[in-house]
Amino acid sequence: MAMARRSASHLLSSFRPFSLLLQPPLADAPSPAAAAAVASARRALSSASALRARDEKDAAQWRESMDRMRNIGISAHIDSGKTTLTERVLYYTGRIHEIHEVRGRDGVGAKMDSMDLEREKGITIQSAATYCTWNGYQVNIIDTPGHVDFTIEVERALRVLDGAMLVLCSVGGVQSQSITVDRQMRRYEIPRVAFINKLDRMGADPWKVLNQARSKLRHYNAAVQVPIGLEEEFEGLVDLVEMKAYKFEGSSGQNVTAYDVPSNMADLVNEKRREVIEVVSEVDDQLAEAFLNDEPITANQLKAAIRRATVARKFIPVYMGSAFKNKGVQLLLDGVLDYLPCPLEIDNYALDQNKSEEKVLLAGTPAEPLVALAFKLEEGRFGQLTYLRIYDGVIRKGDFIYNVNTGKKIKVPRLVRMHSNEMEDIQEAHAGQIVAVFGVDCASGDTFTDGTVKYTMTSMNVPEPVMSLAVSPISKDSGGQFSKALNRFQKEDPTFRVGLDPESGQTIISGMGELHLDIYVERIKREYKVDAKVGKPRVNFRETITQRTEFDYLHKKQSGGQGQYGRVCGYVEPLPSGSDGKFEFDNMIIGQAIPSNFIPAIEKGFREACNSGSLIGHPVENIRIVLTDGASHQVDSSELAFKLAAIYAFRQCYTAAKPVILEPVMKVELKFPTEFQGTVTGDMNKRKGIIVGNEQEGDDTIVVCHVPLNNMFGYATAIRSVTQGKGEFTMEYLEHNIVSQDVQMQLVNSYKAAMGTE
Repeated sequence: MAMARRSASHLLSSFRPFSLLLQPPLADAPSPAAAAAVASARRALSSASALRARDEKDAAQWRESMDRMRNIGISAHIDSGKTTLTERVLYYTGRIHEIHEVRGRDGVGAKMDSMDLEREKGITIQSAATYCTWNGYQVNIIDTPGHVDFTIEVERALRVLDGAMLVLCSVGGVQSQSITVDRQMRRYEIPRVAFINKLDRMGADPWKVLNQARSKLRHYNAAVQVPIGLEEEFEGLVDLVEMKAYKFEGSSGQNVTAYDVPSNMADLVNEKRREVIEVVSEVDDQLAEAFLNDEPITANQLKAAIRRATVARKFIPVYMGSAFKNKGVQLLLDGVLDYLPCPLEIDNYALDQNKSEEKVLLAGTPAEPLVALAFKLEEGRFGQLTYLRIYDGVIRKGDFIYNVNTGKKIKVPRLVRMHSNEMEDIQEAHAGQIVAVFGVDCASGDTFTDGTVKYTMTSMNVPEPVMSLAVSPISKDSGGQFSKALNRFQKEDPTFRVGLDPESGQTIISGMGELHLDIYVERIKREYKVDAKVGKPRVNFRETITQRTEFDYLHKKQSGGQGQYGRVCGYVEPLPSGSDGKFEFDNMIIGQAIPSNFIPAIEKGFREACNSGSLIGHPVENIRIVLTDGASHQVDSSELAFKLAAIYAFRQCYTAAKPVILEPVMKVELKFPTEFQGTVTGDMNKRKGIIVGNEQEGDDTIVVCHVPLNNMFGYATAIRSVTQGKGEFTMEYLEHNIVSQDVQMQLVNSYKAAMGTE
């Protein structure tokens, strides 16, 4: 097309003056050659304008297609009803024809919980993608886990989405994981709507939850609906924008009936509508002008203002309902279309590798060169399934695409759209869509282009694992399947790490918590038929230093032939708090005391030495190593000599730097009946927990405390026994903190005893 345009313009420019050619003849008839040239120029002009018209028509179609697309994620605290809500969305949009419950007695289970383990435990383990159509709009949905152990699933879903739905329980309110997922949404600057679920439950109070979102999550929000009745009397909702009441009738709430606002609710509805207008007018100038001039505000004016404020992340509209009782879901879907952005309204940036990672704003249109991000990998029956979010351009089945991170050229053998664990083959997909490809070998976070640009998308935030287990297959014959399983899970999940204990030779798996690792051990057994023996959970301690110490070490070895010679001088010191990295190496040698080609070997030696501190053999963090002087030998100096000099220098000065042990501290939120408060807090004190928050919620007490992870093993059983099974808790990683002197002595002695017995 571009060539046709160029040839047309070239042809036109080759006849001068063009205006004279197109004028009618004045006296003599033009020669046949001139007439042919005029005809050719006219044809070219007509062809160029036809191409332009077709381009404009294509662009208009793309724009309309993008305007009618929403990419949303559903995130919440455990058991807030995310998967149940997604099940209702799929039912009302016609994607499924029967509703099944998360812990379904019929043995089917919710559509989005496709793993056997998910259906048995009634929890979501992997995020699942699907798509549906509502009122002519295509909605791509990712349902994410609520448990903090699977936080990477939420992280990578939010990295590629344009909008999100934060589900809150009308009884539980804003809970610990609600705060975590909201922080993740904030990190990726995602506009969102909130949905207060479970209004049919005993103790439901949406206004309390709305205020909690303002105080705990710092949300600037207002309700756009008012419930008609609560708990058992919950009947329907009043829409404050349209000023209409809605009831949900039929066996599955599929018939939505609109009627006038009940007269007994008129005062409350008017007050809440005025509150929405006031709140939105504070962040939207157009609505503020109408509001200050006391003009009547129409539904369309208010809707447009809410959309502008939501897309700009200045306001969060709050919806209400009960997914389980089939009330309010259709109106929430309308809200997704009305207030969440289409892909064109979100600014996405790439890093141009040809211009030293300069930030580039992506146009987000199919007319641009292809840019797509692989955000999730899954091992399927037909090989690796790679989930892609397309930011620019078009991808077609059979196309060649380039992996910018590895430089490899790959053919797209199969392109699919996902519906939980089912897939639908498609021929092409364009900017704004979420698709999956088969047979493409890559890592999570790789960027693909068509080869004309060298852009990479910024990667997602991956938290560090906090807990480890030693695992080994019971049968020696199943070693191949065992390592195959571990390789697959490590590739799929960036928070799942596999390592080898250098002392014992055991395979160590690390993850985000007990449940995370238990699930993977169970999956090894089920999916690979390998029974694994599991050791005692091990906490990922760290070591660090507390004071500056100098080193001066000469490594000299002569054993016939070429010897080894390397001297390193300098100092180690703790990094200042708040530093981005965990290890820094600075070369401050003036002159050529050590040839510059040996400096990388010295850094490598120090890095290796930091992998295992001398206190308990755990990695050393928050350390800065500065090289100030040294000496080399013309013949005997080598990279190996300097690397060994660095390792021995570190070991020599480490003890003098007063090393300490750091342990992972968890933020634990406990919820239990108030009658057990004394017993629960007493047990927490025994576990060296520091209580940082305590509040009453009806008959329950909510306690927030910071507890060392090492003291939290088996706590699920402990809290059940001290609260007669009525207590519950959630736990997430907070930080690594220095252990007390007695604990340090205990850990060091245990380590020495273990080393002595081996």
